[in-house]
Amino acid sequence: MTERYVVAIDQGTTSTRCIVFDRRGRLVSLAQQEHKQYYPKPGWVEHDAAEIWRNVERLGPEALRRAGITEEQVAAVGIANQRETTLLWDRDTGTPVGHAIVWQDTRTDDLVRLLKEDPGASGVEHDSGLPITTYFSGPRVRWMLDHQPELRERAERGEILFGTMETWLIWKLTGGLHVTDVTNASRTMLLDVHTLDWSPAALAFFGVPRAMLPEVRPSIGVFGTAVAAFPGVRIGAALGDQQAALFGQTCFTPGEAKCTYGTGSFLLLNTGDELVRSTHGLLSTVAYQIAGGPAAYALEGSIAITGSLVQWFRDQLELIASAPEIETLARTVADNGGCYIVPAFSGLYAPYWRSEARGVIVGLTSYITKGHLARAVLEATAWQTREVVDAMNADSGLDLTTLRVDGGMTADNLLMQFLADVLDVPVVRPLAAETVSLGAAYAAGLAVDYWPDLEGLRQNWHRAAQWLPTMDPEIRTSEYRNWQRAVKRTFDWTRTS
Repeated sequence: MTERYVVAIDQGTTSTRCIVFDRRGRLVSLAQQEHKQYYPKPGWVEHDAAEIWRNVERLGPEALRRAGITEEQVAAVGIANQRETTLLWDRDTGTPVGHAIVWQDTRTDDLVRLLKEDPGASGVEHDSGLPITTYFSGPRVRWMLDHQPELRERAERGEILFGTMETWLIWKLTGGLHVTDVTNASRTMLLDVHTLDWSPAALAFFGVPRAMLPEVRPSIGVFGTAVAAFPGVRIGAALGDQQAALFGQTCFTPGEAKCTYGTGSFLLLNTGDELVRSTHGLLSTVAYQIAGGPAAYALEGSIAITGSLVQWFRDQLELIASAPEIETLARTVADNGGCYIVPAFSGLYAPYWRSEARGVIVGLTSYITKGHLARAVLEATAWQTREVVDAMNADSGLDLTTLRVDGGMTADNLLMQFLADVLDVPVVRPLAAETVSLGAAYAAGLAVDYWPDLEGLRQNWHRAAQWLPTMDPEIRTSEYRNWQRAVKRTFDWTRTS
């Protein structure tokens, strides 16, 4: 019998990857391509969706070639994507209307400030489970329609379509199927997370025509059959990248949590079929939904800048030549020398949600070297995680006992040890490093019975490394207090009054 495989399209913030996995969840082949980042104005971040699609068209066949297999051996394709990134395109031509506006973009700051003052704001926040901020897609769609007035009439007629990146990729893969999944839809502010359908009140609040929206479907279930990139192969799943990582970490039971360390970092706690509302600055979001079953929910702590702070240190300050060098540089000193970096480049996300905040470096003296700065860069990721974990413990009524981690930054052993120290819990990294991609593959395979059930997926999870806390509690408390003082220095930076 011919061996079969599953493929994940992992459409991330800086690159797109196509990865082939076997039945044991092992990576067979990988093809990857970075895409250009556009920064037309301060705070603006854009991508060219057409470039991303061209990359998928090329990467799909390349991944199969490297695996030595054909489309006939692919059981299903799953998609994991950068969430909240917002795109409009022409239904007839399939041509994007300008660039996609990326989740890190803050151009809607003024609009968000006005929307928060609207009497309907609290109802939208209740129905969506999200705070009104620049992070989510709803304000971006409103901004795009406001700034190109000719689009609104066309959108009302359904001639202009909206989608996040998985919607765009499914549209292109299938030749015109306009759908989304519940996890990505739950990041728009336009979905009622109770009914799992578009909220009429939210659409009216943001001024978004229903005709431009995709059909909402479960995350795990056959969306359609590809006619491009993987012709003849079923698309079995679509998940926002952080929900895909939760799935790839096999956190299927309420109380299980993971944190993915990439461009930003995202900690998700499975809360089961109960939608837990945060009172400590976290997001209530859909974790996944298997077709025919109820949705599973999660609490999420979103941190905007972690891995991208290392990129800034490398590309803008040019203090290192490659990202891995930051650990070597940080190890040249014993501590941060009293220096703290708070990377509020796009404002602060969880648990503060301060879009007006901007980054600061505090505690600078003539004693500080680039080694201290490198250490402060790494420590910023750990302290931001600590803030989210504290909020999650308070919301859930549980104390985190172990944190499962994944993403590129987990290769940094100094960071992982510091993370365990500041959280005071074990930090565990799985054997499968490509957790986002693996989650998309798991979900797609589950949809077509490539894997029989969730328990079968759990058996594929194996621990690769573990870090245990060693920090003196008094030092932990003192350093955390200093970090919190530094965070307060970022507040109100862009406000004029």
